[in-house]
Amino acid sequence: MRAAAAAEEPSTPIRHRLQILLLVASTNLISVYFFSGASMRVSMPSHAPRFHLSQSDVLLRELNSTHAELSAAESLLSSLTSQCSDSSSLLHKLLSELGRVHRDKSPASSSVPADDRFDGWPEEKLAVGPHKLPFGFTPNIGADELFPPLGFACRIYQEEVQQYMTYEVGAECPGDAVLAQKLMLQGCEPLPRRRCRPKPPAGFPDPAPLPDSLWRIPADATVVWDAYTCKNYSCLVNRGRSKGGSVDCKDCFDLVNGRELRRWLVDDGRLGFGIDSVLKMKRAGTIRVGLDVGGGTGTFAARMRERGVTVVTTTMDLDGPFNGFVASRGLVPLHVSVAHRLPFHDGTLDVVHSMNVLSNWVPDAVLEFALFDVYRVLRPGGLFWLDHFFCVGAQVNGTYVPMLDRIGFRKLRWATGRKLDRGIDKNEWYLSAVLEKPMT
Repeated sequence: MRAAAAAEEPSTPIRHRLQILLLVASTNLISVYFFSGASMRVSMPSHAPRFHLSQSDVLLRELNSTHAELSAAESLLSSLTSQCSDSSSLLHKLLSELGRVHRDKSPASSSVPADDRFDGWPEEKLAVGPHKLPFGFTPNIGADELFPPLGFACRIYQEEVQQYMTYEVGAECPGDAVLAQKLMLQGCEPLPRRRCRPKPPAGFPDPAPLPDSLWRIPADATVVWDAYTCKNYSCLVNRGRSKGGSVDCKDCFDLVNGRELRRWLVDDGRLGFGIDSVLKMKRAGTIRVGLDVGGGTGTFAARMRERGVTVVTTTMDLDGPFNGFVASRGLVPLHVSVAHRLPFHDGTLDVVHSMNVLSNWVPDAVLEFALFDVYRVLRPGGLFWLDHFFCVGAQVNGTYVPMLDRIGFRKLRWATGRKLDRGIDKNEWYLSAVLEKPMT
């Protein structure tokens, strides 16, 4: 018995030591597991002792998780920033290429210094600005710079503008009326201002007084004839009678024996409306100010002037001094093209008239913009007199009636008929109409 007991005594301390060693090893492994942040879960038996994490351990794990989410967001933001940078670079290259195609190497931008916005322009950069306003003017107009009006196409035709703006400051302007009008018809409208004086006519006389001036051919000395084929009014009066004379203005300069004396006086009940019959469509005295689009030598304005109505005439000097002729009659000329936005405020005119000029020779898109602009400047209840609009027969109902309906005019009078004034029927038609801008 003693021998057996003695044999068991040495094994007891060894067992205890092994248990202690196993416990220490287990404790170390568990500590390493928790402090390493491992996500692996270990299934513990129900009877096993429970180990609880301290508050600092939970906070550490939450911080690690937040750090991982922030890293992912930072990576996404970096990717988006890179994509935006690539898009911006591509857009800049595209704008630069478009500018190069239009002879404009640096597109205008508010971020570009003012002195660099007009690189390649003539020395007269003062004409295109910008110009800083004096202190105190900013609140009144909402900006601290003033840009003189300048057609976008002026930037496209920089060589022609360079020629137009080459002159001696303070001296006489070059004789370049043809160049100026060519630029206008190409869309460079308005032209930049210049600091030179136009060449005056030699021996300019005093004008004839109203009302005699309305029907008197002015003196030749009222015009500088350098830019025109005809060199006097006698030539202009007679050119319509020659075989190769102008068709659109056959005898519009003849105020003594030509058709101008009879225009708009009689209403034929068909295409030719009379001024008096049109004015009667409105209460007496309510047609006071108006516009004649492409009014030639100003006869429509003269007839309206005789009836107490002030009409401005737009006209171009196409191989004749139309603007000067209108002014010599005591009327108001406006040198703008058909494509120019009408320089009147919304809803200010009582009547707008156009004969022949607004017709199918004007591209449909340009024409629709022009007609919407007419609608814009008319007051509610104002009249648009579309006089002898010419087109091909199928266009009347196929193109122009829908166009006028889209604009919103109300028809007061409407007449169509074949265009036979040239002696040849090519299915060309005239349309005459009096249209009203609705009151509401």
